[in-house]
Amino acid sequence: MIIDSHGHFTTAPPALGAWRQRQIQAFEESGARVSPDQLHITDDEIRTAIEQGQLKLQTERGTDLTLFSPGAGKMAHHYGDERTSLDWSRVSNDLIARVCGLFPERFVGVCQLPQSPGDALAASVVNSVAELERCVEELDFVGCLLNPDPSDGYYQAPPLTDRVYYPLYEKMVELDVPAMVHVAMSRNPALQGTCAHYLAGDTAAFMQLCESDLFKDFPTLKLILPHGGGAVPYHWGRYRGMMQDRGRPPLEESILGNVSFDTCVYHKRGMELLLDIIPAHNVLFASEMIGAVRSVDPETGRRFDDTKYTLDSIDTLTDTDRQAVYGGNALRVFSRLDGVLKARATAAANVKEFRK
Repeated sequence: MIIDSHGHFTTAPPALGAWRQRQIQAFEESGARVSPDQLHITDDEIRTAIEQGQLKLQTERGTDLTLFSPGAGKMAHHYGDERTSLDWSRVSNDLIARVCGLFPERFVGVCQLPQSPGDALAASVVNSVAELERCVEELDFVGCLLNPDPSDGYYQAPPLTDRVYYPLYEKMVELDVPAMVHVAMSRNPALQGTCAHYLAGDTAAFMQLCESDLFKDFPTLKLILPHGGGAVPYHWGRYRGMMQDRGRPPLEESILGNVSFDTCVYHKRGMELLLDIIPAHNVLFASEMIGAVRSVDPETGRRFDDTKYTLDSIDTLTDTDRQAVYGGNALRVFSRLDGVLKARATAAANVKEFRK
């Protein structure tokens, strides 16, 4: 099974964005709330969005399953207050659950967390714990997105290793689910979103982990750094050297037991570097398709986000490592995934038997 571990509902029906704009505007103008009940999206609208978007590309590229979350850039945690973020997260996650219900063989949910910056951070972490539990236990989601910068481009929050996040990590360990460390939009005009903020967030989060003892406190905590880890593989020697200068354990010992990287790297030499530096055991296949980069690479004639094509073109991987990257690692890191898929298969077989 080829599992794309990094997919977002970037093609969501326009009604979702319209509801969000009403929510933001109402709060900014008067502090009023817009009820989630005012959002109306039909199953047919969802089917059209998926069948003409992600499902079409899954079929064309030969991938089997996508771990699917709300659009990361649209999380936009700086808007409103913690209630704003909670309502927005619940609306977004419920929509992902509907996608998974309509296409159970193709999508499994990963949830957005209702984070907030500033004084609301601690309260939003409590809300995040509750929303994660709801999504995992009631909606069969298998992971979450964790924003290292709820201020959206200004990095005003404490590092992810701060104890304010510990209640969330405790719940992640209890539920045995990983978090993909993924920033949202950038409202900082000096920090472009796709190519600066995203990659800077990945890189900064890695250094936060290097400087902490987070994994001593949470030995089974699992985190994923997307987009190939930002600058991390390219500067692996710098990280190794700095940690050695500080008397810290080797990265292989202190970090790689808990941290994975994904293959959202949109050129062959970059992906080769990732797989040369980071052990295959720590790399998850991913594309973030219909996401940050959507055009065709004139050098290959394929879309930049067709990472399966790129990975297939790398002949230095052993068959064992290739199978691990394509799916085995995802089943291990997202440890609830196998159970969700088996339960769905059983349910589908029961329905088929009933209809006979």
